[in-house]
Amino acid sequence: MTRVAAIDCGTNSIRLLVADADPKTGQLVDLDRRMTIVRLGQDVDRTGRLAPEALERTFAACREYAEIIKEHGAEHLRFVATSASRDAENRDAFVRGVVGILGVEPEVITGDQEAEFSFTGATKELTGSGLETPYLVVDIGGGSTEFVVGDADGVRAARSVDVGCVRMTERHLVRDGAVSDPPTEAQVEAIRADIGAALDLAAQTVPIGSAHTLVGLAGSVTTIAAIALGLDAYESAAIHHSRIPFTQVKEITERLIGSTHAERAAIGPMHPGRVDVIAAGALVLLMIMERVGADEVVVSEHDILDGIAWSLA
Repeated sequence: MTRVAAIDCGTNSIRLLVADADPKTGQLVDLDRRMTIVRLGQDVDRTGRLAPEALERTFAACREYAEIIKEHGAEHLRFVATSASRDAENRDAFVRGVVGILGVEPEVITGDQEAEFSFTGATKELTGSGLETPYLVVDIGGGSTEFVVGDADGVRAARSVDVGCVRMTERHLVRDGAVSDPPTEAQVEAIRADIGAALDLAAQTVPIGSAHTLVGLAGSVTTIAAIALGLDAYESAAIHHSRIPFTQVKEITERLIGSTHAERAAIGPMHPGRVDVIAAGALVLLMIMERVGADEVVVSEHDILDGIAWSLA
């Protein structure tokens, strides 16, 4: 067993996994798994820079995580930074801050690397599950969405495209500093147009229609699953490997798009940091399912974070 710590810093959230990994058995035993909404990508799509307040929120989470890593005595740490920090002009300030707190330099990985980590984390334990391959793994993040087609032998093709729940919300739903509540039909159509163009782009590289099983990752997908399952509060164990039919995804997406902030916030398993961006995230998932003709999505709580941990083992 090797004790490892993995940090995934995305556009909307930063997450930590401390685990014991055994490559011989393929077991990854969680010791601590947590997520903090920091909105590192706040306004990056508009300004091209990381906002000072977004950096401070992220550094505060890093300080908390440093204590947890020390307490558990992790032997190896890897910090991976994704979409927002790839796009920002002032990403050096982000790098310096992380190094100062955690002692490791964040790896600003490419979209293809992000896709490979996501695929490994999501599918490693699906072997023997009876689900048909190839898999199409979709990781719907805050700033980007990764599409990966592969099977037990690994990744066949991958592509990252710049549509995510935060990017689509800030680009199309924010007016005068506030999120439209609920959005207009024209705003929804603008998001649909962006997602459609991104799907066209992804399909140039990834045979998204060839997969037999759709596996969905990240907070937008898991939140939709929690709603579909009728949970009063977020329950990771119930959500992990749940299978949500297309009809429910469509119904929930339409409900979220037509809801006010207060109505979305009142949904039991809804994280406060997702209230304003969940409608756009749900629309990304729905349009992916429409495009590939998926009858259901298999929801995984294991994703890029687990893939990062396995890379250390």
